[in-house]
Amino acid sequence: MTSIVDAAWHEILTRYRGRGLSRPEESPLLEPFAELVRVARAEPILRQLLPWTGMWELHFSRCTEMRYTWDVPYIGTLRNGRYYVEGPHRSSPRIAETDSARAAVAMVVDRLPPGCGPAFIGDAEELAAFEEARGRR
Repeated sequence: MTSIVDAAWHEILTRYRGRGLSRPEESPLLEPFAELVRVARAEPILRQLLPWTGMWELHFSRCTEMRYTWDVPYIGTLRNGRYYVEGPHRSSPRIAETDSARAAVAMVVDRLPPGCGPAFIGDAEELAAFEEARGRR
């Protein structure tokens, strides 16, 4: 695992630590999302991927620089404390909803591309070129 990936996980875990926050940006989604981040970080294969967040969604990239990969499903948090798994693309249909962060993480792990991880240092185009040169595509 690269220090870039470790640093990204650390930053997300710190930002969404939950419990006892009274900030203007606090949301009813904060605690379920904080739980999701903790559970995903505990999964060894996901811990090797670069995490990034947006719109109360946790995404995973197989590379460390923007333009990230969009070939791994992502997990979002719903207002009722439930989670959804979608992807890998925004246009993909919803895979499922669940009450459990662990179940959502397991759904992502079950749908990882072959040979996933650790994250490639570079962007999606560089990763694609690297994989093509190695005969993986």
